[in-house]
Amino acid sequence: EIVSRFGQSEYDDEAKRTKHMATLKAEWEAKAYARSRSTEYPTIANQLDDLYHNGIDGWKTTIKAIKDKHPKE
Repeated sequence: EIVSRFGQSEYDDEAKRTKHMATLKAEWEAKAYARSRSTEYPTIANQLDDLYHNGIDGWKTTIKAIKDKHPKE
């Protein structure tokens, strides 16, 4: 990831590599909520079925429960 994002010369420099590793780790940790949510969201087909049977408010209730369980920091 460091090479593809910052270049080989940045990877070869140990100080820069360490700095970029810290940046990548912080970005990864900042998106933990998104990874947690994505595994719990219903499939698109099931969400559409939910919309059809329960309307937008029913769908929002389903999605909000997942968002509340895994909040954005």
